[in-house]
Amino acid sequence: MTNLAIALILSISVITDLRNRKILNIVTLPAIFVAIIYHFFTTGMEGFLFSGQGFLVGLGLLFIPFLLGGIGAGDVKLLAAIGAWSGTIFVLYTGIYAGIMGGLIAMFILIKRKQLRFTITNMLTTAVSLKGTKGSLHMKEETNQVLSIPYAIPIAIGAMLTILMETLL
Repeated sequence: MTNLAIALILSISVITDLRNRKILNIVTLPAIFVAIIYHFFTTGMEGFLFSGQGFLVGLGLLFIPFLLGGIGAGDVKLLAAIGAWSGTIFVLYTGIYAGIMGGLIAMFILIKRKQLRFTITNMLTTAVSLKGTKGSLHMKEETNQVLSIPYAIPIAIGAMLTILMETLL
């Protein structure tokens, strides 16, 4: 039931994020509430705590990137929903894999656009001068073009990798 719910939530979120660059509250918020209720009714207070802790960890993993402007609120709620369904350990691994996949996707795009060197130089300069960029990767200084990735994709890949790893181990 849990993996089916996660697959459904992720499928809808990836589609809407690709089409409209939004992860809908009508998907994530009911997913969170249904997960907490489901776990409470199936395993009592232990299930409620399992779901609640997963929710909080999922929320916490992307909260700082959200505050820095590098990620949207829908992405935060999506990872929180995954945590509510699957618990702390699952959402931690999903977050790690999503971060790795997001970085690889960003690097691939930068290499394809021939802007990897500029971006790395810009990031190092920004870090040294403590100048903020609100979490976005600035592509060209003259046009101020920003690289933006629909982050539901790395989250979905991260969750699927976590399910795969659980199955293999």
